[in-house]
Amino acid sequence: MAVPVGARWEVTAFLSLTAATGLIDAVSYLKFGHTFVANMTGNVVFLGFAVSPESGFRLGPPIAAVLGFVLGSLAGGRAARAMESRPRRWLASAFGAQTILLWLCALLVGVGVLEESGGTSYVLIVALAACFGLQNATVRHVAPRDMTTTVLTLTLTGLAADSVLGNGRSVKPHRRLGSIAAMLVGAAVGALLLRWTTGWVIALAGLMVAGAAVIFLRAPEASPAADRV
Repeated sequence: MAVPVGARWEVTAFLSLTAATGLIDAVSYLKFGHTFVANMTGNVVFLGFAVSPESGFRLGPPIAAVLGFVLGSLAGGRAARAMESRPRRWLASAFGAQTILLWLCALLVGVGVLEESGGTSYVLIVALAACFGLQNATVRHVAPRDMTTTVLTLTLTGLAADSVLGNGRSVKPHRRLGSIAAMLVGAAVGALLLRWTTGWVIALAGLMVAGAAVIFLRAPEASPAADRV
């Protein structure tokens, strides 16, 4: 499906979503005990590790993450089916809902209702994973193949395989390099800020998603003569 904004605005929105993923996975992995809320491949591996009592991995957190992710993906799929004929409203609504949930989590962490350990941490894991299940279910309909916003395996593969040293096509690498940089910077900033605060890291991720929502709602459409990024 075509994104209803210009190419540069489109790339900016997806890079913002990618940075939000890096921020939140820094929170989930570093604070929730070896769990990802956006990268489900890692959680499946962690579930396998948890079979061994000596591994140090627990079954509960990755199970909660997978459950929340599936619930968010279901919601995203239903929203896409109901609203895809109005792409601006659909994308803005999906990422707006994700923003609200992220900010709600940040607030509840900030006031101590939800904590990084104990029983309430599972509520936080499910809620954050639902946010990124919704993001993934939405992005898969509109994002370029090399801008998935959560998983960089295909991005790195394409960057190497399509290079001059690979198949020789010399495809412009800007978007792929941008995705890698956005994830890296998001994770690094998240890891640094977690030394002082968890709630504000989640809030910052919400701000990045909010930026994408505003772009899809208000950014100008592409002109026929515009250069693609």
